[in-house]
Amino acid sequence: MGCIEIEGMEFYAYHGHYEEEQIVGNRFLIDLKIETDCRKAAVSDDIEDAVNYQTAYKIIKSEMKKKSNLLENIAGRILDAIYEKLDNLKSVTIKVSKMNPPMGGKIKKVSVTMTR
Repeated sequence: MGCIEIEGMEFYAYHGHYEEEQIVGNRFLIDLKIETDCRKAAVSDDIEDAVNYQTAYKIIKSEMKKKSNLLENIAGRILDAIYEKLDNLKSVTIKVSKMNPPMGGKIKKVSVTMTR
């Protein structure tokens, strides 16, 4: 068993419940953790035997371009797309963080974490 993590992916996107958020946009950070069996790739040194994390990044980048009202929706869509396009996954955890959310006070970020 092994774990692949991509941390701190940053995107500027137009997600949010409020109309202004979908016009002005905001910074989002994404962390991804994939649990998989790495033994074959560790021996073969062949990307065909590994979970291609560049593909995972491209999936996330594509999903971040689609507007959503809720962080939960973003996380769910990313999980769906990763499971649809990648193989040999034991579990996947995604954390979606909105930086400086408009909540009426100084808040660094708000995050949703989902695992499948």
